[in-house]
Amino acid sequence: MELRHLRYFLAVAEQRSFTRAAEKVGIGQPPLSMQIKDLEAEIGGALFLRTSHGVELSEVGRVFLPHAQKAVDDAEQALRAAQQAASGEVGLLRMGFTSSAVFHPVVSHALQQFRERHRKLEISLSEGITEQLLADIAASQLDAAFVRIVTTPSAELGVVELPAEKLKVALPRSHPLARRKSLHLQDLAGENFIMVPRGKGSALYDNIFSACQAAGFDPQVIQLAPQLTSAINLVAAGLGISIVPEAIEQVQLAQVRYIDIREPAPRAQLSLAYHRQSIAASRFAAHLQRSLKRSAPDK
Repeated sequence: MELRHLRYFLAVAEQRSFTRAAEKVGIGQPPLSMQIKDLEAEIGGALFLRTSHGVELSEVGRVFLPHAQKAVDDAEQALRAAQQAASGEVGLLRMGFTSSAVFHPVVSHALQQFRERHRKLEISLSEGITEQLLADIAASQLDAAFVRIVTTPSAELGVVELPAEKLKVALPRSHPLARRKSLHLQDLAGENFIMVPRGKGSALYDNIFSACQAAGFDPQVIQLAPQLTSAINLVAAGLGISIVPEAIEQVQLAQVRYIDIREPAPRAQLSLAYHRQSIAASRFAAHLQRSLKRSAPDK
C-alpha cells in the first residue's frame, strides 16, 4: 500500500464516480480502477459497491475512510514540516555570543528582526569566550556565534564580518583625563589598566596591547575582570581605566566616562561565525548580510 493508493481511494469516495475521480487525480479511469483493485486485494475486501448512479462505500470502505484520510493528512503535514525545516522556517537556532556582542546595535537589531520574521524558529542564546564558541560550532554544539576575532572561512565555517568598531577609554569620572573630549593612546602610559584576561577574549586583548605598544608603551594591567561589564564596574570603583568597544558605552554608570581615542585609533572586530551545514544559521547569516548592506553608507 502506497500513499497514492490512499489518495485514489479518497478521490473515488468523494466523487462517487471512477470517471470523475480519475479526472480529479489526473490519470485515466482504467489505471485508477486497477489501483483500487490492487488496494482491495491487499485489504482483502471490496471498498466500493457499484450502483446505478455510480459507486458508494462498502462497510469495509466506511471503516477504512477516516484512517486513510488521517494517513494522507499526516503525510501532507509531515511534508510541510520538512519543507519548513529545509528552508529554515522551523527548528532550532543555537546562537552563541561573547559578553560584549549583545551591546552591539547591529547584533540586537538583526536578532530581533530575524525572530519577528521566523516566529516558528526557536532561538537559544548562550554566552561564552570566543575560543570556546568556535570550538562548539566545530563540534556542532552551536550553529552560530558572534565572536571577537578575525576568523578565516572554510568549507564548514562561514563568516560574516561586521563593520570595525571603535574602541573607547573608560575612566572614573574623578580621573583628571575624564574632562577631555578625546585622548591620544600615549596619554594612557603609566595608567592602571583593567582588562579581560587573554583567555576570555584574546582577540580584543591582543588588539589593545598591540595598539598601546605601537603608541610606545605596554599597558600596566593591575586588575583582571571576568568580562567587560565587570571591568566597567571596577572602573566605576576607581580601581583603574579600561579600553572597551564603543558598544559597551551603553553600560551607563554615574561614576564612569567614555572618552574617544584620537586617530589612529584602534578598532575591535566582531564577526558572525556559523556552521554552513546548519540551515537556520545559514539563513540568519544571509539575513545579517542583507541588514548590513542596507545600513552601509553610500559610497
